[in-house]
Amino acid sequence: MKFNENLKQLRTINGLGQKQLAEILNTTLKTVSHWETGYCEPSISQLITIANYFDVTIDELVGRIN
Repeated sequence: MKFNENLKQLRTINGLGQKQLAEILNTTLKTVSHWETGYCEPSISQLITIANYFDVTIDELVGRIN
């Protein structure tokens, strides 16, 4: 899976809305929406924060490992 698909799956599995995830990650709803639609991707520091929050590796998050 691609990053955007993985992020949406992790978010929904954990019962979070986009707004909730945005608040947790200290970003905006629009940014989370853009990530999930593939319009843009997070910075390296944001990837680290997302991976840490969901307790996955960055490789898993970006779809390098299943």
